[in-house]
Amino acid sequence: MPSSMIIIITIVIVALVFDFINGFHDSANAIACSVSTRVLTLKQAVIMSALLNFVGAFMNVKVAKTIGSGIVDPNSIVLEVIIAALVGAIVWNIITWYFGIPSSSSHALIGGLVGSAIMYKKSFIIVHWASLFSKVIIWLVLSPVIGFFIGLVLMNVINMTLRNTRPATVSKIFSKAQIGSAMLIALNHGGNDAQKSMGIITMALVSAGFLPQFAVPTWVKVSCALAMALGTSLGGKKIIKTMGSRMAKIAPVNGFTAEIGASAVIFSATMLNAPVSTTHIITGSIMGVGASKRLSAVRWAVAKEIVTAWLLTIPASAAIAAGTLVLINLI
Repeated sequence: MPSSMIIIITIVIVALVFDFINGFHDSANAIACSVSTRVLTLKQAVIMSALLNFVGAFMNVKVAKTIGSGIVDPNSIVLEVIIAALVGAIVWNIITWYFGIPSSSSHALIGGLVGSAIMYKKSFIIVHWASLFSKVIIWLVLSPVIGFFIGLVLMNVINMTLRNTRPATVSKIFSKAQIGSAMLIALNHGGNDAQKSMGIITMALVSAGFLPQFAVPTWVKVSCALAMALGTSLGGKKIIKTMGSRMAKIAPVNGFTAEIGASAVIFSATMLNAPVSTTHIITGSIMGVGASKRLSAVRWAVAKEIVTAWLLTIPASAAIAAGTLVLINLI
Protein backbone atom coordinates (compact mmCIF):
# COMPACT_ATOMS: atom_id res chain seq x y z
CA MET A 1 0.00 0.00 0.00
CA PRO A 2 1.43 3.46 -0.91
CA SER A 3 2.66 5.50 2.05
CA SER A 4 0.26 8.37 1.20
CA MET A 5 -2.70 5.98 1.47
CA ILE A 6 -1.47 4.72 4.86
CA ILE A 7 -1.20 8.30 6.11
CA ILE A 8 -4.68 9.15 4.77
CA ILE A 9 -6.17 6.16 6.58
CA THR A 10 -4.35 7.27 9.75
CA ILE A 11 -5.73 10.80 9.38
CA VAL A 12 -9.28 9.52 8.89
CA ILE A 13 -9.01 7.35 12.01
CA VAL A 14 -7.47 10.13 14.12
CA ALA A 15 -10.03 12.66 12.83
CA LEU A 16 -12.88 10.35 13.77
CA VAL A 17 -11.31 9.87 17.21
CA PHE A 18 -11.25 13.67 17.52
CA ASP A 19 -14.90 13.81 16.47
CA PHE A 20 -15.75 11.12 19.03
CA ILE A 21 -13.95 13.07 21.78
CA ASN A 22 -15.63 16.26 20.55
CA GLY A 23 -19.03 14.62 21.02
CA PHE A 24 -17.96 13.16 24.37
CA HIS A 25 -16.43 16.47 25.52
CA ASP A 26 -19.06 18.86 24.12
CA SER A 27 -22.21 16.80 24.73
CA ALA A 28 -22.54 18.75 27.97
CA ASN A 29 -23.19 21.91 25.93
CA ALA A 30 -26.53 20.65 24.69
CA ILE A 31 -27.73 18.75 27.74
CA ALA A 32 -26.25 20.43 30.83
CA CYS A 33 -29.20 22.76 31.42
CA SER A 34 -31.85 20.06 30.82
CA VAL A 35 -30.13 17.58 33.15
CA SER A 36 -29.42 20.14 35.87
CA THR A 37 -33.03 21.36 35.92
CA ARG A 38 -34.18 17.69 35.92
CA VAL A 39 -36.35 18.23 32.86
CA LEU A 40 -34.61 15.20 31.33
CA THR A 41 -32.69 12.37 32.91
CA LEU A 42 -29.05 12.04 31.87
CA LYS A 43 -29.88 8.99 29.76
CA GLN A 44 -32.79 10.69 27.97
CA ALA A 45 -30.76 13.83 27.32
CA VAL A 46 -27.76 11.92 25.97
CA ILE A 47 -29.89 9.86 23.55
CA MET A 48 -31.70 12.97 22.32
CA SER A 49 -28.46 14.89 21.90
CA ALA A 50 -26.72 12.04 20.06
CA LEU A 51 -29.56 11.68 17.54
CA LEU A 52 -29.81 15.40 16.82
CA ASN A 53 -26.03 15.83 16.63
CA PHE A 54 -26.12 13.18 13.91
CA VAL A 55 -28.92 14.92 12.00
CA GLY A 56 -27.34 18.36 12.41
CA ALA A 57 -24.10 17.17 10.81
CA PHE A 58 -25.87 17.12 7.43
CA MET A 59 -27.14 20.72 7.57
CA ASN A 60 -24.41 22.16 5.29
CA VAL A 61 -20.64 22.16 4.74
CA LYS A 62 -19.84 25.88 5.01
CA VAL A 63 -17.90 25.50 8.25
CA ALA A 64 -16.06 22.45 6.88
CA LYS A 65 -14.78 24.59 3.99
CA THR A 66 -13.52 27.26 6.39
CA ILE A 67 -11.61 24.65 8.43
CA GLY A 68 -10.33 22.69 5.43
CA SER A 69 -9.23 25.49 3.14
CA GLY A 70 -9.88 28.89 4.72
CA ILE A 71 -7.13 28.88 7.36
CA VAL A 72 -4.29 26.96 5.68
CA ASP A 73 -4.06 26.04 1.98
CA PRO A 74 -4.23 22.21 1.80
CA ASN A 75 -1.88 22.26 -1.20
CA SER A 76 0.83 23.99 0.85
CA ILE A 77 1.22 21.34 3.56
CA VAL A 78 2.01 17.65 3.93
CA LEU A 79 -0.25 15.07 5.55
CA GLU A 80 1.88 14.86 8.69
CA VAL A 81 0.87 18.46 9.48
CA ILE A 82 -2.78 17.39 9.68
CA ILE A 83 -1.97 14.43 11.95
CA ALA A 84 -0.05 16.74 14.31
CA ALA A 85 -2.96 19.23 14.32
CA LEU A 86 -5.39 16.49 15.31
CA VAL A 87 -3.11 15.18 18.05
CA GLY A 88 -2.73 18.70 19.47
CA ALA A 89 -6.51 19.14 19.60
CA ILE A 90 -7.15 15.70 21.08
CA VAL A 91 -4.53 16.09 23.83
CA TRP A 92 -5.89 19.50 24.84
CA ASN A 93 -9.47 18.17 24.84
CA ILE A 94 -8.48 15.30 27.14
CA ILE A 95 -6.64 17.65 29.52
CA THR A 96 -9.62 20.02 29.83
CA TRP A 97 -12.11 17.14 30.09
CA TYR A 98 -10.07 15.61 32.94
CA PHE A 99 -10.28 18.85 34.92
CA GLY A 100 -13.95 19.39 34.01
CA ILE A 101 -13.28 22.62 32.12
CA PRO A 102 -15.66 23.31 29.19
CA SER A 103 -13.11 24.45 26.61
CA SER A 104 -13.61 24.59 22.84
CA SER A 105 -12.87 21.56 20.66
CA SER A 106 -13.25 23.84 17.63
CA HIS A 107 -10.56 26.24 18.70
CA ALA A 108 -8.32 23.39 19.84
CA LEU A 109 -8.44 22.00 16.30
CA ILE A 110 -7.81 25.41 14.74
CA GLY A 111 -4.93 26.05 17.14
CA GLY A 112 -3.46 22.65 16.31
CA LEU A 113 -3.68 23.34 12.57
CA VAL A 114 -2.06 26.77 12.90
CA GLY A 115 0.74 25.48 15.16
CA SER A 116 1.67 22.47 13.04
CA ALA A 117 1.50 24.45 9.76
CA ILE A 118 3.79 27.17 11.10
CA MET A 119 6.23 24.57 12.42
CA TYR A 120 6.22 22.79 9.03
CA LYS A 121 6.97 25.93 6.98
CA LYS A 122 9.01 27.66 9.70
CA SER A 123 7.04 30.73 8.67
CA PHE A 124 3.90 32.58 9.73
CA ILE A 125 2.99 33.38 6.12
CA ILE A 126 1.40 29.95 5.56
CA VAL A 127 -1.62 30.92 7.70
CA HIS A 128 -4.45 32.93 6.10
CA TRP A 129 -4.47 35.44 8.92
CA ALA A 130 -7.29 37.61 7.52
CA SER A 131 -9.63 34.61 7.35
CA LEU A 132 -8.47 33.36 10.77
CA PHE A 133 -9.17 36.76 12.28
CA SER A 134 -12.56 37.37 10.61
CA LYS A 135 -14.02 33.87 10.99
CA VAL A 136 -12.35 32.62 14.18
CA ILE A 137 -10.77 35.26 16.42
CA ILE A 138 -13.60 37.79 16.15
CA TRP A 139 -16.16 35.06 16.90
CA LEU A 140 -13.95 33.78 19.72
CA VAL A 141 -14.33 37.15 21.43
CA LEU A 142 -17.84 38.14 20.35
CA SER A 143 -19.83 34.89 20.52
CA PRO A 144 -19.81 34.42 24.32
CA VAL A 145 -20.47 38.15 24.77
CA ILE A 146 -23.42 38.00 22.36
CA GLY A 147 -24.62 34.85 24.13
CA PHE A 148 -24.36 36.66 27.49
CA PHE A 149 -26.42 39.66 26.40
CA ILE A 150 -29.04 37.62 24.54
CA GLY A 151 -29.47 35.45 27.65
CA LEU A 152 -29.65 38.54 29.88
CA VAL A 153 -32.16 40.44 27.71
CA LEU A 154 -34.33 37.42 26.90
CA MET A 155 -34.51 36.43 30.58
CA ASN A 156 -35.53 39.94 31.60
CA VAL A 157 -38.24 40.00 28.92
CA ILE A 158 -39.61 36.63 30.07
CA ASN A 159 -39.49 37.74 33.73
CA MET A 160 -41.48 40.89 32.92
CA THR A 161 -44.00 38.97 30.80
CA LEU A 162 -44.60 36.33 33.47
CA ARG A 163 -44.23 38.50 36.58
CA ASN A 164 -47.85 37.85 37.64
CA THR A 165 -47.75 34.12 36.90
CA ARG A 166 -47.41 31.59 39.71
CA PRO A 167 -43.89 30.07 39.95
CA ALA A 168 -45.33 26.54 39.81
CA THR A 169 -47.10 27.36 36.53
CA VAL A 170 -43.95 28.90 35.04
CA SER A 171 -41.96 25.83 36.00
CA LYS A 172 -44.57 23.52 34.47
CA ILE A 173 -44.66 25.42 31.16
CA PHE A 174 -40.91 25.66 30.74
CA SER A 175 -40.25 22.09 31.81
CA LYS A 176 -41.98 21.16 28.55
CA ALA A 177 -40.53 24.03 26.51
CA GLN A 178 -36.99 23.24 27.61
CA ILE A 179 -37.12 19.85 25.90
CA GLY A 180 -37.62 21.71 22.61
CA SER A 181 -34.83 24.20 23.31
CA ALA A 182 -32.44 21.37 24.24
CA MET A 183 -33.27 19.64 20.95
CA LEU A 184 -32.60 22.87 19.06
CA ILE A 185 -29.17 23.42 20.57
CA ALA A 186 -28.21 19.78 20.01
CA LEU A 187 -29.16 20.14 16.33
CA ASN A 188 -27.12 23.33 15.98
CA HIS A 189 -24.19 21.76 17.82
CA GLY A 190 -24.10 18.95 15.27
CA GLY A 191 -24.51 21.48 12.45
CA ASN A 192 -21.39 23.42 13.44
CA ASP A 193 -19.10 21.02 15.30
CA ALA A 194 -19.29 17.88 13.17
CA GLN A 195 -18.11 19.91 10.21
CA LYS A 196 -14.67 20.48 11.72
CA SER A 197 -13.60 16.86 11.20
CA MET A 198 -15.26 16.82 7.79
CA GLY A 199 -13.08 19.78 6.85
CA ILE A 200 -9.90 18.17 8.15
CA ILE A 201 -10.45 14.84 6.35
CA THR A 202 -11.34 16.58 3.09
CA MET A 203 -8.31 18.81 3.51
CA ALA A 204 -6.13 15.69 3.76
CA LEU A 205 -7.72 14.20 0.63
CA VAL A 206 -7.01 17.40 -1.33
CA SER A 207 -3.46 17.65 0.04
CA ALA A 208 -2.73 14.04 -0.99
CA GLY A 209 -4.18 14.56 -4.46
CA PHE A 210 -7.15 12.21 -3.98
CA LEU A 211 -9.57 15.11 -4.61
CA PRO A 212 -9.01 17.79 -7.30
CA GLN A 213 -10.78 20.47 -5.24
CA PHE A 214 -12.36 20.94 -1.84
CA ALA A 215 -15.70 19.08 -1.78
CA VAL A 216 -16.81 16.96 1.19
CA PRO A 217 -17.56 13.36 0.10
CA THR A 218 -20.74 11.72 1.41
CA TRP A 219 -18.81 8.97 3.22
CA VAL A 220 -16.91 11.66 5.15
CA LYS A 221 -20.17 13.32 6.26
CA VAL A 222 -21.65 10.01 7.43
CA SER A 223 -18.47 8.90 9.23
CA CYS A 224 -18.07 12.19 11.10
CA ALA A 225 -21.75 12.33 12.04
CA LEU A 226 -21.62 8.79 13.43
CA ALA A 227 -18.40 9.43 15.36
CA MET A 228 -19.82 12.55 17.00
CA ALA A 229 -23.13 10.84 17.83
CA LEU A 230 -21.28 7.90 19.39
CA GLY A 231 -19.11 10.23 21.48
CA THR A 232 -22.16 12.18 22.58
CA SER A 233 -23.87 8.95 23.67
CA LEU A 234 -21.18 8.49 26.34
CA GLY A 235 -21.55 12.04 27.64
CA GLY A 236 -19.31 14.05 29.95
CA LYS A 237 -20.60 14.28 33.52
CA LYS A 238 -17.80 16.51 34.84
CA ILE A 239 -18.51 19.27 32.33
CA ILE A 240 -22.27 18.90 32.78
CA LYS A 241 -21.77 19.62 36.47
CA THR A 242 -19.63 22.70 35.75
CA MET A 243 -21.99 24.19 33.20
CA GLY A 244 -25.31 23.18 34.69
CA SER A 245 -24.83 23.97 38.36
CA ARG A 246 -21.45 25.43 39.29
CA MET A 247 -21.77 28.67 37.28
CA ALA A 248 -25.29 29.65 38.31
CA LYS A 249 -28.35 28.02 39.85
CA ILE A 250 -30.92 27.57 37.10
CA ALA A 251 -34.61 26.57 36.84
CA PRO A 252 -36.38 25.27 33.70
CA VAL A 253 -37.24 28.81 32.53
CA ASN A 254 -33.55 29.76 32.86
CA GLY A 255 -32.41 26.65 30.99
CA PHE A 256 -34.90 27.32 28.18
CA THR A 257 -33.74 30.93 27.84
CA ALA A 258 -30.04 30.03 27.81
CA GLU A 259 -30.54 27.31 25.19
CA ILE A 260 -32.72 29.43 22.88
CA GLY A 261 -30.25 32.32 23.04
CA ALA A 262 -27.26 30.07 22.38
CA SER A 263 -29.03 28.29 19.50
CA ALA A 264 -29.69 31.60 17.75
CA VAL A 265 -26.01 32.60 17.96
CA ILE A 266 -24.70 29.19 16.82
CA PHE A 267 -27.10 29.04 13.85
CA SER A 268 -26.15 32.57 12.76
CA ALA A 269 -22.45 31.71 12.94
CA THR A 270 -22.94 28.50 10.94
CA MET A 271 -24.72 30.44 8.18
CA LEU A 272 -21.75 32.86 8.13
CA ASN A 273 -19.25 29.96 7.72
CA ALA A 274 -17.77 30.61 11.18
CA PRO A 275 -16.49 27.61 13.19
CA VAL A 276 -17.65 28.79 16.60
CA SER A 277 -17.50 27.18 20.01
CA THR A 278 -20.82 25.86 21.28
CA THR A 279 -19.13 25.75 24.68
CA HIS A 280 -18.32 29.46 24.68
CA ILE A 281 -21.76 30.48 23.53
CA ILE A 282 -23.90 28.39 25.89
CA THR A 283 -21.60 29.31 28.78
CA GLY A 284 -22.02 33.00 28.02
CA SER A 285 -25.78 32.54 27.73
CA ILE A 286 -25.99 30.73 31.09
CA MET A 287 -24.00 33.53 32.71
CA GLY A 288 -26.32 36.14 31.17
CA VAL A 289 -29.39 34.33 32.46
CA GLY A 290 -27.83 34.09 35.92
CA ALA A 291 -26.90 37.79 35.87
CA SER A 292 -30.53 38.73 35.12
CA LYS A 293 -31.35 37.98 38.77
CA ARG A 294 -28.33 39.86 40.09
CA LEU A 295 -24.64 39.87 39.19
CA SER A 296 -23.77 37.99 42.36
CA ALA A 297 -25.94 35.07 41.19
CA VAL A 298 -23.15 34.12 38.78
CA ARG A 299 -20.22 32.30 40.35
CA TRP A 300 -17.57 34.50 38.76
CA ALA A 301 -14.66 32.45 40.14
CA VAL A 302 -15.84 29.48 38.04
CA ALA A 303 -16.41 31.79 35.07
CA LYS A 304 -12.84 33.06 35.45
CA GLU A 305 -11.49 29.47 35.23
CA ILE A 306 -13.48 28.92 32.03
CA VAL A 307 -12.35 32.19 30.43
CA THR A 308 -8.73 31.32 31.26
CA ALA A 309 -9.18 27.99 29.44
CA TRP A 310 -10.66 29.83 26.45
CA LEU A 311 -7.62 32.11 26.20
CA LEU A 312 -5.20 29.20 26.54
CA THR A 313 -6.88 26.84 24.06
CA ILE A 314 -5.48 28.08 20.72
CA PRO A 315 -1.88 28.71 21.89
CA ALA A 316 -1.77 25.51 23.99
CA SER A 317 -3.10 23.24 21.23
CA ALA A 318 -0.82 25.02 18.72
CA ALA A 319 2.22 24.31 20.91
CA ILE A 320 1.23 20.64 21.40
CA ALA A 321 0.70 20.21 17.64
CA ALA A 322 4.02 21.86 16.80
CA GLY A 323 5.81 19.57 19.27
CA THR A 324 3.99 16.56 17.81
CA LEU A 325 5.16 17.45 14.29
CA VAL A 326 8.75 17.64 15.53
CA LEU A 327 8.39 14.16 17.05
CA ILE A 328 6.85 12.77 13.83
CA ASN A 329 9.75 14.14 11.81
CA LEU A 330 12.28 12.65 14.23
CA ILE A 331 10.59 9.24 13.99
